[in-house]
This record gives sequence, C-alpha cells and structure tokens, in this order.
Amino acid sequence: EVQKLNQQLEEKNGEIQQMINQPPYEKEREILRLQKTLAEKEKAQATSDVLCRSLTDETHQLQRKLASTAEMCQHLAKCLEEKQRKEKGNSDDQIPTERSNQVFLTATVYNETSLQSLICNLQEENRMLKQKVAHV
Repeated sequence: EVQKLNQQLEEKNGEIQQMINQPPYEKEREILRLQKTLAEKEKAQATSDVLCRSLTDETHQLQRKLASTAEMCQHLAKCLEEKQRKEKGNSDDQIPTERSNQVFLTATVYNETSLQSLICNLQEENRMLKQKVAHV
C-alpha cells in the first residue's frame, strides 16, 4: 500500500512538473479555463438560490391559500348547519323550505366539490413544488 501511495505521489509530482514546465501561455490558458468554470458554477449556484427562494415563497403562498380555503369551507359548513337548524325550527313553511333547502344543498355540494377539487389541485401543486425544491 505504501508503494502504491508512493507511485501516486510520483505521478502527481510528474503532473506538477509538467505544469511548471509548460509555456506561460498554456498556464494562463489553464487559469482562464478554471476561472471560467468557477464563474459558471457560481452563476449556477446563484440561479439555484433564486429558484429555491421563489419556490419557497410560492409554497408559503399556496399554504396560505389552502388555509383560507379550508377556513371558508368550515365557515360554509357552519352556515349550512345554522340554516338547517333554523329551518327545522320553522315547521310552518316546511314545504317551500324543503325545496329551497334542496337548492341550497345542491349548490353547497357543488361548492364543496369544487372546493375539494381546488384543494386537491393545490395539494398536488404543493407536492410538485416540494419535489422541485428537493431537486434544486
């Protein structure tokens, strides 16, 4: 193992000597190549940082939208419960109330379905954004 390491050391010393013996223009060309590579990596890192911040902001925004949508769903459910309680208390006008209640329930089911669809879409988008953040 020591011989192997000594051989690798000799190879590296040979590479260093080769670099030292290169004409100055080749050294400068190598330095420029390395500087260009470094600049590209710094630019890629900066781009990655900006994308991460943007995705993080978008994730937070989607979380706020999802929370407000959930809040709205809860509010609508409470309103529906209150309306049903009030209508049960008014047995005098039960036939027209039942019909308006059916219309209201149909609209509510439609709204809940569209809200559920919206929530599912937001959750899917949030999942995709998390994957993008992890990838970046």
